[in-house]
Amino acid sequence: MEQRKFGVRDQFGYMLGDVGGSFVNLYIGSFFLVFATYVLGVSPYFMGTLFLVSRIFDAFTDVAMGSIPDRWKLGKSGDKFLPYINVSKWLLAGSVLLAFADVSSWGSTATHVWVVVVYLFYGIAYTADSIPYGSLAAVITQDPIERTKLSRARAIGGMIVGIGAMSIVPMFIYDNTGAVVPDAFFIVATIFAIGSLLAYTGLVRLTTERVRDDQQPGEKSDYKFKDALIATFKNRQLIGMMVASVGSLIMINGVTQLASIVFAEYYNNPGAFAINSFVQIGVSLALFLFVPKLVAKFGKRNIVIVTSSFSIIGSALLTIFIVENVYVYIALYNIATIANMTFVMIVWALVTDCLDYTELQTGKRYDGTLYSIYSFSRKVGMGIGSALGSYALGWVGFQSGVESQSKEVATGVLRMYNGLPIVAFALMLIGLLFIFNLNNDRTNEMYQVLESKRTA
Repeated sequence: MEQRKFGVRDQFGYMLGDVGGSFVNLYIGSFFLVFATYVLGVSPYFMGTLFLVSRIFDAFTDVAMGSIPDRWKLGKSGDKFLPYINVSKWLLAGSVLLAFADVSSWGSTATHVWVVVVYLFYGIAYTADSIPYGSLAAVITQDPIERTKLSRARAIGGMIVGIGAMSIVPMFIYDNTGAVVPDAFFIVATIFAIGSLLAYTGLVRLTTERVRDDQQPGEKSDYKFKDALIATFKNRQLIGMMVASVGSLIMINGVTQLASIVFAEYYNNPGAFAINSFVQIGVSLALFLFVPKLVAKFGKRNIVIVTSSFSIIGSALLTIFIVENVYVYIALYNIATIANMTFVMIVWALVTDCLDYTELQTGKRYDGTLYSIYSFSRKVGMGIGSALGSYALGWVGFQSGVESQSKEVATGVLRMYNGLPIVAFALMLIGLLFIFNLNNDRTNEMYQVLESKRTA
């Protein structure tokens, strides 16, 4: 039977995978802190510690999950990653329902235990889903151009949810006075859980694993974790991307969770969160059109270096000089932080380069394991970012369980929202400028050598 050629169907299906994951991951990342502090009455310091410790726990689950598909195939289809996604989607959908269940009547101790348990369960579900999904691109196609298309598709999937669906969440979880509506969190979680399941079902049905090996379903391979681990530490490109991605995730998971509080408390305009998201849509569409052309001319690495340098300066200026007009602020903020949207647009193409770099070095592919170790760096970024965001609230005197914050606290949250990106962009700059060294010429040379070896 002739295999279906790579095309729009694969790109759309792969995009749906990030849509499915983002319904859960972005909702928990952006609003679980708000829910826990405002509704459950948990302190931001407790939440910050939970976010950080849970990422250490993820160190074990990530690497374990990454090695499982490399060792064993699930089911009889012969596919390496799709069957695992088909199972894990149920765990991820269940985790978001548990995360936003209102257990505030249980008492302080029981509530804190519940928050810890459900967040750790979410971490396991996220790992079980994200590792096979991230590795899937490597077996859909080996063509560099087609992989770049998958990277763009994945970026768009996350933006659809992050900028589209997440932008309207504050309209439901805040009332006209700016106070939170406790029951709304679970209603939104239910809708997002259903959306996640439908999206992942589309991914499984539309994408095709074309890169196959001789391993039969249920058969153990000659895979050795030690070899894969050594290959990881010898891959400076992957290490550079790990450092840069920690910075990006600090921005996405740490800074973003402060956004709804900034607009609700400092600007007294919860609806501005949606306006800010729609501005991000415009910026993202512009990047979608121009980034491929800029990358072709200047290279992926150089684009990240230049935009990160610009965003460090822009974020510093916003931190020093407070902008009182919310609409002017939204415009300036999105310009100042453009580096992260640019990075998100091309990150998966860069990661794929890293996976191929290991094949260049060793002659073998350890896609699942390497991606799981890279994913661990993303979890570290998520943990550090979420912890910084949570601790930042405590540092400025944020009070849990109250309807609104003082003007001084609101100003402090605003400065944290503007200042934390400086750390994020500095890490992105370090990772791509000083560690990752695959420029355009070296990347093209790498693929020429790999093509020759694969042909031989």
